[in-house]
Amino acid sequence: MTELATGRVRVPKAFGIEPEIGASATVKLVVRESDCASALKLSDDPRDNFPAVFATTRMIALMELAGSRLLHRLLQPGEMSVGAHVDVSHTAATPIGAKVTASATYRGRDGKLFVFDVVAHDPAGEIGRGTHNRAIVSRDRLIAGATKRR
Repeated sequence: MTELATGRVRVPKAFGIEPEIGASATVKLVVRESDCASALKLSDDPRDNFPAVFATTRMIALMELAGSRLLHRLLQPGEMSVGAHVDVSHTAATPIGAKVTASATYRGRDGKLFVFDVVAHDPAGEIGRGTHNRAIVSRDRLIAGATKRR
């Protein structure tokens, strides 16, 4: 079972220890070939090849990074924040060389989860939007739990 499933997620209890509602963080990335869907070689079947445009997985990772940065100051030694849920639409293709900006805005809590609105843009406009939830967990417990899944 995951830390989320077993309730081993730490909830900061001190007053004012969570981000302010509406707080936001932004991260930027210039798209490289390694950031493209075409870099995801998951099969030898040529019909499974993807185009050389910014991968949805990389866009989501950038959105998650923006959200995680809003939680940095809440972390105690040995803790990290992890993504628990993503609900995102990727609505436009971005070419190699374009700058992508992803932002996360803190909406509040849903139990033990921190909830963010996330959005990504390239120079031509919005490329994706959605919501993302994160939790604060023990790094050692997370790694130990993952190791048991072998």
